[in-house]
Amino acid sequence: MQLLAYILIYPLLWMVSLLPFKILYMVSDLLYILIYKCFGYRKTVVRNNLKLALPNKTEKERLSIEKKFFKHLCDMILEAIKSITISEAEMTKRYVFTNVDQINALYKEQKSVVVFMGHYASWEWVFILQKFTEYKGYAVYKRLRNKYFDALVKRIRSKYNSHLITTKETYPALLNAKKNKELTFNGFVFDQSPKAKKAIHWQNFMGIKVPAHVGAEIIAKRLDMATAFLKVKKIKRGYYEAIFMDIIKSPKDFNNFEITNASIKRVEEQIIEAPEHYLWSHKRWKHRNEVPEKFK
Repeated sequence: MQLLAYILIYPLLWMVSLLPFKILYMVSDLLYILIYKCFGYRKTVVRNNLKLALPNKTEKERLSIEKKFFKHLCDMILEAIKSITISEAEMTKRYVFTNVDQINALYKEQKSVVVFMGHYASWEWVFILQKFTEYKGYAVYKRLRNKYFDALVKRIRSKYNSHLITTKETYPALLNAKKNKELTFNGFVFDQSPKAKKAIHWQNFMGIKVPAHVGAEIIAKRLDMATAFLKVKKIKRGYYEAIFMDIIKSPKDFNNFEITNASIKRVEEQIIEAPEHYLWSHKRWKHRNEVPEKFK
């Protein structure tokens, strides 16, 4: 069944990826009508998240953000499909890094880097960074159930010398890279919700106590890697600007989870600036009522 689904769906995805951007976004507008107005995909989740995280907004304001979010979500879906055939020149024009020279300076100092990113604006096209640096790139991802589509995602994201690894593979892969004296650039989209029972750190996110993913910070300290936060801004439809912030050469000098806390504050700043570009369909605050006594 997995192969049959891939055989039936992939040709359609490939044909959509060939569409010029102007038509691609027309398709996105149609998808918005289907997802939001017809099927109401995760509308209740989005609405509840907005009410939790933005209580000071009026109901009318949150409804406006909700609609803008779903339009942005549809754009991201179509942009991910476009990644199948998009040219390198087109990608570099649409996803711009403003200070990659600071990352390249770390490379000259023989420092590998752990980069914190939020589910904000766009994380699908960040892989084009590999065209501007000599680092070997790794990105942590969740394996898809369909092995054929999983292979497709890996193939798309590895076009620019990036390597996708699962959470379980992360530390062994990066430890091995260090032993082989490879300099690596490692991306962690870190603001998703971990299992509450396994969480060793809880933090306030938009004023709500939630469990935190701390693996990125722990790995950086264990393997003596620099850290940075990547702020991504949507300039206009199909165009993004990314800037590296809070570059830390020696994370060991910081208290446990101090870097993780600071990075989540950066995500909050992005949300406050333009809330419609955050991934509100994710159940980020689902464990808010399970805070262990020692973390309250």
